[in-house]
Amino acid sequence: MNVADGMNYAPQGKPRPVVKPGEFVFSAAHIDHGHIYGMCNGLTEAGGTLKYVYDPDPSKVERFLKAYPQARPAQSLEQVLEDKDTQLVASSNVTSERGPLGVRVMRAGKDYFSDKAPFTTLAQLNDAKQTVRETGRKYMVYYSERLHVEGAILAGYMIDAGEIGRVISVTGFGPHRLGAAGRPEWFFQREKYGGILCDIGSHQIEQYLHFAGEEDAAVQISRVGNYAHPEYPELEDFGDCALTGKNGSTNYFRVDWFNPDGLRTWGDGRTFILGTEGFIEIRKYINLAADTVDGNHVFLVNGKGEKYYNASGVTGFPFFGQLILDCLNRTENAMTQAHAFKAAELCLIAQEKAVWTQKP
Repeated sequence: MNVADGMNYAPQGKPRPVVKPGEFVFSAAHIDHGHIYGMCNGLTEAGGTLKYVYDPDPSKVERFLKAYPQARPAQSLEQVLEDKDTQLVASSNVTSERGPLGVRVMRAGKDYFSDKAPFTTLAQLNDAKQTVRETGRKYMVYYSERLHVEGAILAGYMIDAGEIGRVISVTGFGPHRLGAAGRPEWFFQREKYGGILCDIGSHQIEQYLHFAGEEDAAVQISRVGNYAHPEYPELEDFGDCALTGKNGSTNYFRVDWFNPDGLRTWGDGRTFILGTEGFIEIRKYINLAADTVDGNHVFLVNGKGEKYYNASGVTGFPFFGQLILDCLNRTENAMTQAHAFKAAELCLIAQEKAVWTQKP
């Protein structure tokens, strides 16, 4: 795994199967973003059986098959959708096309697992909501900066255990390395990627709702800009946002494409969680100026004192096994559908309300 390349960052964990081989079959379709590798890693480690891969670009399929030789190349999307064995379709296609594909997948009688951001418009979100109601299928989302980070998972366990009391504020920072030369053309087209708050901002809003236990929130202010990339006029290289939760908690986050080349990993993602009885800091991917590139650093301070934890190898990634069991049992333990959709809705509203701070 190349920790310097955010687009192809694909965490790997220890196998923790929740089903026997063949009991849960999934396929991958339209693999435009490298997050598909993290998605498939999580599902196969949880015992999922990967059957088909489809993409209209043979080179993407060839690369995928090198990572997952057990998969079979499908000749068309229809072959995947008509396959009686496939129970879930995972996809990381162009952001603006994720919602329409999800509707097709669910109407074909299968659950859908989308890379984030799952939509670029509120109309797409409403179509997906209607399809979920009509079909009973799932539209799950790979919010990887919480679901595939052991430090974030451990922090969630600490909150659930009451270590910092009631969460009243969450602050997040999500700097990313642009790596423009390795990005596809659609990445720089506003209509296709949706804007920075819709895109990488979706991670921040989802984790806020989760950590604060909020079911809804209001966007107070949101801002975007292009400070340093005039060659990509539709790119937003900076964004920030403030929200207030229905239960009174607050959230502020900043996302950007200014991760310096001198940093050994693709982004110095951090989260600060304030509770009524303590606080938590998560250093997700790196501890600056340390001897090794590692992440999952969790700092806890409460009435009992100060504690440091390295969560690597401690929690695993339970979301994927829970998702598989949710699909089989029609439960909602991995993530509720309402939560997945609310995070998407708020990032779309934040993007829609955003004011420009700077243009090149």
